[in-house]
Amino acid sequence: MKYRILIVFVLLSVFMANCRKNQPGNQDTKTSKKVFYEPSQFAMGVDLSYLNQILDLGGTYKDSGQVKNPYLIFKENGANVARFRLFHNPVWTKEVYGIQGKQMYNDYEDVKRAISQSKNAGMQVCLDFHYSDTWADPGKQIPPAAWDSLSLQVLTDSIYNYTIKVLDDLGEAGLMPEFVQVGNEINPGFILPYGNRWNGNTISFVSLLNAGIQAVWDAGAKYSLNPKVILHIAQPENVLNWFDGLAKAGLKDFDIIGFSYYYIWSDVPLDKIHNYVAQIKKVFQKEVMIMETAYPWTTENADNYPNIINDQKLDPNFPATPEGQYKYLVKLTQEVIDGGGTGLFYWEPGWITSDMKTQWGQGSAWDCNTFFDFEGNALESFRFMTKDYHF
Repeated sequence: MKYRILIVFVLLSVFMANCRKNQPGNQDTKTSKKVFYEPSQFAMGVDLSYLNQILDLGGTYKDSGQVKNPYLIFKENGANVARFRLFHNPVWTKEVYGIQGKQMYNDYEDVKRAISQSKNAGMQVCLDFHYSDTWADPGKQIPPAAWDSLSLQVLTDSIYNYTIKVLDDLGEAGLMPEFVQVGNEINPGFILPYGNRWNGNTISFVSLLNAGIQAVWDAGAKYSLNPKVILHIAQPENVLNWFDGLAKAGLKDFDIIGFSYYYIWSDVPLDKIHNYVAQIKKVFQKEVMIMETAYPWTTENADNYPNIINDQKLDPNFPATPEGQYKYLVKLTQEVIDGGGTGLFYWEPGWITSDMKTQWGQGSAWDCNTFFDFEGNALESFRFMTKDYHF
């Protein structure tokens, strides 16, 4: 009798182990079946804002040893949403090349070209309005030069008119984005000083933000595609405090709370992300996404442009190797899913070294954080987007 019980117990244990092995999210081999997600289930997003510029200036991308259109590489490896930043009038992106400068990048024409490429490849699009001629982030939110010295009312009208014109033009071309960010990492507010989130300036800030939100709604109403509105804050630990009181101050409705999560700058441990996502979702009753993240696959550098990396803050469980990068992103993605989040965007996975220039150097400050090696070959990191996650 005891022998029979033992046999039953062993068989049951084997059965349960196989069940666990076959559950979504538990398979982790290179031969596992790929899962391609729809954005409505989970946005596997990639910020490809530099891609056109890199291609124009000598960058080459390869998958399985074959030179290929990088937009297709991303789509074929699981990306379902491409994100692009939009600067107002970024003349500096042309001027950094001196007399060789032929065009601007991250302006409307460049973004329109990128959106067209992405949609042709089969990806949806997230358009990120910076409302500035240059980078807008927690450290700076500088209004476009063309809007300098405007009154609050005229500035409010300018935000609305600019936003709806861009979206109307894209809609007419059949390129309406599925997601729109009204501002980028707007922790201090945006279009400062009028749009200061703090220092008793909430009413003016909300007025400006509402103008952008309303423009998205109005543009979407004209077409068959109504973009989801995203408000984007840097680092999860800042979200609850930032949104507190804005609804009472009259903030218009929106769809998604997005936050950046970088191991370099956030105090939140990786295994606590699900808690933050769940809490944000519960408190504000909105979808939650990570709009920017990254992790290195190497500590080496492909060029003379200093890399943005912090060796001291790397997670010892995830070394700076292609496999370590992959496992980090698998863990982070599952954290977002476990918290009830609906998407994750990786920032500039295609910023490989090339003759491209920024204000700070030539090449790439991010070549250690890409999904490609120094020769432009696709890394195994891509696999995280087609892993069979547990929902």
